[in-house]
Amino acid sequence: MCGIAGVARIDGSALSEEADGLLEAFAHTLAHRGPDDRRLLREGPVGMAFNRLSLVNPEDGAQPLVSTDGNVALIVNGEIYNHRELAAGLPSGTRLTTGSDCEVLLYLYQRDGLRFLDRVNGMFAFVLWDRARQVLLMGRDRFGIKPLYYHRDGERVVFASEIKALFADAATPRRLDWNRALGEYDMNATPAFVHGRITTWFEDIEIVPPGVIIETRLRDGGTTEHRYWELPGPDADSDMTDEDYVAAFRDLLAASVADCATADTDLGLFLSGGIDSAAVAALAPGSGLQTFTALTPGTVLNGDARGGHRTAELLGLPNHQVLIGSDRVPSPQEWRDLVWLAETPLVGAEIFYKFEMHRFARQNFPEIKGMLLGAAADEINGGYIPRFAGEGGDWDDFESNLRDLYRRQALERNPKLGHWWEHDGVPLLNDAAIDPGSPYAADPYAGYLTWQYRTLEQYNVWHEDRTAAGNGTEARVPFLDHRLVELVARIPAHRRAALLWDKRIVREAMKGVLPEEIRTRPKGYFFYGEGARHTNRALTRLLAQDGAALLEQALSSDNARRYLSADGLRTALGQLTRSPSTGNVELLLRIVNLGLLEVMSAQPPAPPVRAAARPTPVELAVRDWERTAPEIVAQVVTEPEIDQERVYALADNVLLATVPASPDSWFVVVDGGFEYEISAADDAAWLALLQSLDGTLSLAETLAKTGGELADVAELFQEALALGLITAEPGAGEPAQR
Repeated sequence: MCGIAGVARIDGSALSEEADGLLEAFAHTLAHRGPDDRRLLREGPVGMAFNRLSLVNPEDGAQPLVSTDGNVALIVNGEIYNHRELAAGLPSGTRLTTGSDCEVLLYLYQRDGLRFLDRVNGMFAFVLWDRARQVLLMGRDRFGIKPLYYHRDGERVVFASEIKALFADAATPRRLDWNRALGEYDMNATPAFVHGRITTWFEDIEIVPPGVIIETRLRDGGTTEHRYWELPGPDADSDMTDEDYVAAFRDLLAASVADCATADTDLGLFLSGGIDSAAVAALAPGSGLQTFTALTPGTVLNGDARGGHRTAELLGLPNHQVLIGSDRVPSPQEWRDLVWLAETPLVGAEIFYKFEMHRFARQNFPEIKGMLLGAAADEINGGYIPRFAGEGGDWDDFESNLRDLYRRQALERNPKLGHWWEHDGVPLLNDAAIDPGSPYAADPYAGYLTWQYRTLEQYNVWHEDRTAAGNGTEARVPFLDHRLVELVARIPAHRRAALLWDKRIVREAMKGVLPEEIRTRPKGYFFYGEGARHTNRALTRLLAQDGAALLEQALSSDNARRYLSADGLRTALGQLTRSPSTGNVELLLRIVNLGLLEVMSAQPPAPPVRAAARPTPVELAVRDWERTAPEIVAQVVTEPEIDQERVYALADNVLLATVPASPDSWFVVVDGGFEYEISAADDAAWLALLQSLDGTLSLAETLAKTGGELADVAELFQEALALGLITAEPGAGEPAQR
């Protein structure tokens, strides 16, 4: 992991000495990405800046790299895993002068031209200057694991690993793209077949697409794009059996993990309770790999943290449970710094948790410079397919739901056909007639996979890069080996159900590699599930801190006031503060993040290496999970205390209601909205308690009046307290809590 940046004249002229200051500013802004070395180069029309994090051959491999004939200069962020194999195939007499895994790219380019990446296996973003041809090449790996952004005008192109570095150039615009951002499906969490280029969130800031080389002529600025890789389609003629696919998958994954585990420094592993990171842990060569698991209210209550602990125990690996309890709410300044580091409005709980895990690893194991991840396995190998099928659904339901989703989007683009497609409940047109230009009408799964491919770039690899880079660490993603992805993408349509439902290809491949209890463990989620309410509560507290400081700052720009309803956002936050479960705090947070990005881009904060200090991350040492489970939960999950001698009442904005026609159904009404339903038959004790909380009797007296026991309603009572549905009446000399 490194930071690359630079500037090139595209009008046939040379850079002036003033470019040296710009290159210094680029390097300074990206210092967090490469703390081990910094080099600058300015010659003729091109200037390059390079910050290095050295994982391979730390003593040798400084960049820019230059060919022996001096004709080609190169800066690269990333790793070329098969560099030795590639070097062995170079023409006789080719002499590599450094130990860098990236140097081989110089001579592959000189031999193969724009086809030089066809056999390269790795994760990378590069800028190559061909002095002889006077062209500049910019390119990225097949999945965009490594970032590369650029801005160009009629005279120059500036490029960098992160957008914030481009903003060090006074001539680069700093305008948030509100229209595109608000319409981005990943932003508003709308399921949709989304394809094409991702958004960078800023106007006139472009990103080099994955699997593409952009060639720019420095004499006149002429530009062409060369696509060297694309996601393949199904191989209908394949004669491989299911067993063949599973065996090939196992071999390719093992090879990819071995590649990603190659380094001359120590590596770590983020270990969840799922099969993906467990597979990486089991296949990683050597022993003693330090593993790190997020210990949050969500991962404790949904079993994910226990699963990570158990996996490490069975594999004989040290495991560190990084404590991020329900009382760990980032300050507004911490959040601003994280949003600026990540450069995306999609910053939420997941990105915060991962950043904290990287911080813990870096501060406690500074020798670890690379982190192995199980990321991307769900998107490519079918992990989310059961969710799209619906509860109790199967593969047919999944495909049917995909067709419905595709059809709805097609009709949005061609609404005049809506009536014809479904007339009196009977479709009169074929799907192909709605959107004849789409390649996905006959095979919606292909559209689904292309959508997941785009989401990986827009969200997954984007934030995995930033959270790691912000801590001087490189994220490595074995499941994004192009050979592995190509194998899965080429599975014939009629074989997908057998191999991709609930990641069967992964589970079958791990037979004999992982213990059965890990291999067959159902899919869990990072923080969703039973503990999600604690996450929502923490995010709501974040937004409400210091008089809703983040929200007010987000609303401070002219554009924010033009696009956003200040009253609506304040009302939404007020409702969430009173009852965090009544709205989607993540959507509100994304809107706030957008506004923060606009404010910060107008006046860029200090570089990430100079960000404000944060609380020291800590570990909860766990040896016997089963024996100490109650203590673990108590240290991670903070619940309101119940005092039976205290007087409680429903909050001022809460009342109970029922409909005479359905006397068994009661509703908890919050701010005039029906938020919760209570069954008089199934929850009689809970309903009786709520009906009797009149603000005059203590809880003990109220329970005695209703004939109930605290143990029967304690969990619901704590939840209602946490959500603000029930408040404690003030004691003598205490302020009211309503």
